Amino acid sequence: MKRTALLAAAAALGALPLPAMAAAPQAVEAQQQFPPLFAAEIERAKEFVDGMIAEGVVVPVPKDPGGGYTHEQHKRNYRAIQLGGQLFRVTGEQRYADYVGQMLLEYAALYPTLGDHPARANQNVGRLFWQVLNDAMWLVHAVQGYADIRDTLSVEDRQRIDDDVFRRAADFLSVDSQRTFDRIHNHATWATAGVGMTGYLLGDQDMVDRALLGSDKSGETGFLRQTELLFSPDGYYTEGPYYQRFALLPFMVFADAIERNDPGRKIFEHRGGILLKALRTTVQLSYRGYFFPFNDAIRDKSLKTAELYEGIAIAYGQTRDPTLLSIAEYQDRTVLGANGLQVASDLAAGKAEPFPFRSLLLSDGPDGKQGAVAILRRGEGPNHTALVAKNSSQGMGHGHFDKLAWQLYDNGNEIVRDYGAARFLNIEAKEGGRYLPENTTWAKASVAHNTLVVDQRSHFDGDVDVASETWPEQLYFSDAEGLQVSSARIDSAYPGVVIRRTLIMPDVPGLEAPLVIDLVRADSADPHLYDLPLHYSGHIMEFDFAPQSHVANRPVLGEANGYQHIWVDAEASLDDGRGALTWILDGRFYTYRFDSNGPLTAILGESGANDPDFNLRREPLILLRAKRGNGAARFASLLEAHGSYDGAAEQTVASRSRVENLEHDVIDGSDIVRLTLKTGQRFAIAVSHDPDPARAHSVSLGGDRIAWTGFAAVVALAGGEKRK
Repeated sequence: MKRTALLAAAAALGALPLPAMAAAPQAVEAQQQFPPLFAAEIERAKEFVDGMIAEGVVVPVPKDPGGGYTHEQHKRNYRAIQLGGQLFRVTGEQRYADYVGQMLLEYAALYPTLGDHPARANQNVGRLFWQVLNDAMWLVHAVQGYADIRDTLSVEDRQRIDDDVFRRAADFLSVDSQRTFDRIHNHATWATAGVGMTGYLLGDQDMVDRALLGSDKSGETGFLRQTELLFSPDGYYTEGPYYQRFALLPFMVFADAIERNDPGRKIFEHRGGILLKALRTTVQLSYRGYFFPFNDAIRDKSLKTAELYEGIAIAYGQTRDPTLLSIAEYQDRTVLGANGLQVASDLAAGKAEPFPFRSLLLSDGPDGKQGAVAILRRGEGPNHTALVAKNSSQGMGHGHFDKLAWQLYDNGNEIVRDYGAARFLNIEAKEGGRYLPENTTWAKASVAHNTLVVDQRSHFDGDVDVASETWPEQLYFSDAEGLQVSSARIDSAYPGVVIRRTLIMPDVPGLEAPLVIDLVRADSADPHLYDLPLHYSGHIMEFDFAPQSHVANRPVLGEANGYQHIWVDAEASLDDGRGALTWILDGRFYTYRFDSNGPLTAILGESGANDPDFNLRREPLILLRAKRGNGAARFASLLEAHGSYDGAAEQTVASRSRVENLEHDVIDGSDIVRLTLKTGQRFAIAVSHDPDPARAHSVSLGGDRIAWTGFAAVVALAGGEKRK
């Protein structure tokens, strides 16, 4: 594309809140020369908006909940308003401006007649939609399209739309819905963004100030305060990756508007550049493009989502970071604005560089002292290994009761799973698309996660207010090559019980990667029943214990706290506390080998019991149950990937574990996990739990002298000569 044409097009695409203008004369000519990604975006928008124009303007009286006709029509309308305005700016075709204007005049006739939405439920009620959040989303999108066509309207039509649509919508969000507006929560982020952008467009400084500083303009609430309290110093959003993605759009588009209207505020430098940091952190919280689905999360959400198309484009416009271009390349999408045009142009020019996915520790809480999320990565490319240790705070109402839980990804798949949310978003047949009852009874319950459960009760007894007052302590983190570690503890999930979990990704000669050592210790002065579930993906191949299978009658594991949703398929009593289970997923085998400090019951089960409406997915799990009269429990396990299976070639390689034995001992506070390989080699993973990297440690155990320095090490043991 010629530089002069590009500059003319970029000027014509100036986004909110530049003074609205008709498309530049060069826009129609320039669009013939747009880079491929941007040209494809124009065609995609045209297909949608032209289809809407062909249907005629349809602005129904609100009636339905999420997923219903009126709900979905108003969503389509705000998308058409935004894209129609952008297409007018890009193409100069008056028909797009006329369509947007006609639709907004219909809203001007409807909006003054609206009261509370008739499908209100347990959320703060909206006008156009069943909850106020969706009204805020409507405003954020619609005000951008209106900005692009506003100066094409007659004075009378402009005044009517200003007053009867946008001022009314902004007043509803910031005055009538003040309780939501002044929250520190993603709903308030959308509301403040919509009100603030409306204020900029209408030249209403009072409206802008309310959005930035809260309804009383004290600064204790409002958009700026949200940037300070909802993100940690590392850019982690307290509700988790799914809602970080969701909240990112209003944060970024309003910040872009602030930057254009009030550049002296330097919003993208606020709090150390927290919004740009949050954008990069959002990308880091993904595997193969899909977000880690902990807390309330819809598992289908990925980087290919509208919030990230906007976020990547705005961040690139601010930074020109070439690694963001590789994300846009993966998305194969951008936005119809100056930032999107810049992304497309620089992608076409070959400026993209790989995004640096890496191991990192993301602190939680506004001060970074409310726990953390640890991400350990090994390898390169889309099939690399990633371990996620969730040692974070509760995450407000969308948080789950899963302290010290973990997930594992390998070979492009989720191996150790998190259920995410029990919700079919916007499917009317499933509770109107809202969160299902099973989101509380199963998805949030501790036993639905890979975490330690005491006495068959969820952490904090499932009380979100109690859970929000405390969080784990991240004790240690290392991303050292060949020995990555995350260790954390919590003493408040259960009264009188201290739980510590250490997850290690070591390289052990003779074993394939990935390997995960999982050490769980619970200490209490009182006797307890400890359950350690592992929710995995795959089909069982074999196990080394003799279970009793329930083939005629399938019992349920319990009556409450999530246990009522677990079918028991088989169970085995393991007097020595040891066992192993192997499954296959996508042509790779995984063996889970475990040891404990006393007898165990191994329970093989599946989710989906007591689910008459079929709201739950059926997913397998193994649960290790330990009754400890002295109150102390120790679990050590190894998750080992090995071999391959090619059904088409009828070829199987190394389908059985390469480990012959695992032994776990605790000596002077150090955890020692000894592995004997089938080759005869022997190794110890020694963990002192001492963060001093220079301090030396040594123990004697069954004739083995084990010496190491620092927190942990892999030590070769004598007598472990390799057998042929």
